[in-house]
Amino acid sequence: MRIGVSAGAILAGELFLPVRARAQAAELRPLQRFPRMMQEHLGAAVRACDERRRARLATLRDKADAEAYVEEVRGKILQSFGPLPEKTPLNARVTGVLRRDAYSIEKLIFESRPGFLVTANLYLPAGLDQPAPGVVGVCGHSTGGKAEAAYQSFCQGLARKGFVVLIIDPISQGERLQYVDSELRSRIGVGVREHLYAGNQQFLVDEFLGTWRAWDGIRALDYLLTRPEVDARHVGITGNSGGGTMTTWLCGLERRWTMAAPSCFVTTFRRNFENELPADTEQCPPRALALGLDHEDFIAAMAPKPVILLGKERDFFDIRGTEAAYARLRKLYRLLGAEGNIAMFAGPTTHGFSQENREAMYGWFERAVGWDSDGKEPELTLEEERDLWCTPDGQVAPLGSRTIFSYTAEKSKSLAEARVGLTGAGLRSALNRLLRLPAVVEPPDYRIMRPLSGRGHPQRYTANYAVETEPGAFALLYMPVADSHQSRIPQADGDAVVTLYVGHRSIDQELREPGWARGLAEAAAPTRFFACDLRGLGDSKPETCDPGSFDHPYGSDYFYSIHGIMLDRPYPAQRTRDLLGVIALLASRGYTRIHLAASGWGTIPATFAAVLSEHVVKVSLKGAMESFAAIAESEDYDWPLSSFVPGVLGVLDLPDCYAALVQKGLQMVADV
Repeated sequence: MRIGVSAGAILAGELFLPVRARAQAAELRPLQRFPRMMQEHLGAAVRACDERRRARLATLRDKADAEAYVEEVRGKILQSFGPLPEKTPLNARVTGVLRRDAYSIEKLIFESRPGFLVTANLYLPAGLDQPAPGVVGVCGHSTGGKAEAAYQSFCQGLARKGFVVLIIDPISQGERLQYVDSELRSRIGVGVREHLYAGNQQFLVDEFLGTWRAWDGIRALDYLLTRPEVDARHVGITGNSGGGTMTTWLCGLERRWTMAAPSCFVTTFRRNFENELPADTEQCPPRALALGLDHEDFIAAMAPKPVILLGKERDFFDIRGTEAAYARLRKLYRLLGAEGNIAMFAGPTTHGFSQENREAMYGWFERAVGWDSDGKEPELTLEEERDLWCTPDGQVAPLGSRTIFSYTAEKSKSLAEARVGLTGAGLRSALNRLLRLPAVVEPPDYRIMRPLSGRGHPQRYTANYAVETEPGAFALLYMPVADSHQSRIPQADGDAVVTLYVGHRSIDQELREPGWARGLAEAAAPTRFFACDLRGLGDSKPETCDPGSFDHPYGSDYFYSIHGIMLDRPYPAQRTRDLLGVIALLASRGYTRIHLAASGWGTIPATFAAVLSEHVVKVSLKGAMESFAAIAESEDYDWPLSSFVPGVLGVLDLPDCYAALVQKGLQMVADV
């Protein structure tokens, strides 16, 4: 990756402006000289995980090796998704029946967890005289959930061919919205928006939305197998897009399936990352990359049972990844003596469970149960969405169903009761383990940038440095100075306290505008004042995924946050590592007594670094988070995933850190 002044900045003349009035400087765009840094830095980590995993697969030589690999990935999947909850009574009830020419549709409600209602339609072929093969259907992203045309189609098609099919509404779709207003509409947004909002919050209590979604599928299978119409020797799972995700995860989590057909999902994590394709929270399993897992491993966990990978030539899920996954699975299945049990079909069109993919699924399932197959879809007659409702009003909320965020709040409170208060060395040790930080952070190398002028900063010039805290990852350090400074960080003059400010979103912008950061810089003169953008903010704010998407719930800040969780390197840990590196660098230049000040998003890594560093002697935090528990226990919150540490509330909370910082003169500044 090339680190330096961007062509855009040069063309805009930002680095060659004469000194101007601050009012003019305030109109400048915030500096963003490293817009692809996070893509390149984390991309290297993703590629390294992929290469290690492929090297492991290359060691498989015989059936024993293949069987050992299957057991290995099953264990890793449980590390990522587990532990699974205890099974509780389903309390299933049928609320209505639609009778049609060749099948009937039972409208069903059951509880996958106590008080957590799941709405489902059960398609029963007419005239069954013996148990029939069963299939659980899982939906992709659609407002109507199980009533969406493509999902009705595959259920009805299977039923007309003689399969019993149970299709469930996903969390936050169909009749299962979690954040409803008085008109039973989502306040957050159906599907993806609710998934992100509830799922991001769950990480704080070490829960994963993918596990919750998959658990609904496992309990759907439990119900299906209670039905006398179902032959337990033949039970399959299929779904498209988000349902393809759930099909894939369920292949890895549930041993009772005898056949599977995930559609429009299976590719590779590397392809998704390199193509800058964001995915829902539930599509990004925690620690999956660090554990050496990829999409195909969830299929491998089901080997040697029959599975067909369904893709699309023009899908945004890269078909090249699907082909690579299929090739590696063929080798595994061949070693297991069942190469005929793995297949791939790629339809010619765009993303969706269209007819050609449905027909490939029908044929695969029919052959798996020993039936002849013509590979054709029967003639279908779709229902109106309202006619498939299992609830009177089309939502479970009026029936008193618990919400997913109520479980998150409940677990947060139980974790607080169980936590042991941490202080001193115990707190520091726990923080280091939680953030996966090295025992000692050495002063990092840095690049000397050309000094800035004409930016409206508190001094005429600003010396700035790209501090390489990890290979390819830089914190941008600023030092306002009266005269041009083009050399290394100056040696400290005496042992006076120096201020190091950690920005909220952009140091360049905060130093140009009237406010707290600028005031700190001006008050620090003539002593030294430093400020830094941590990775992924300010100078390295990503301009990837979609241009201008940074603040979007599905945008670049989320994209690198969720990949950090998959790599077992959450963003707050990475940013704390940056800050400890900057502190070590300043200490190596004689700045051993530091007033660490931070605002907004910068307060999370600043709090952690202040607890861990002996060089921090004073702390000021503006607009800091009250606690992680306050986020976990609230229905509404406004902090991003990039500020969340998975599992933090099982170990500590921010007030533990704040209490430890009282001895360092902690000052909490209101955000006004």
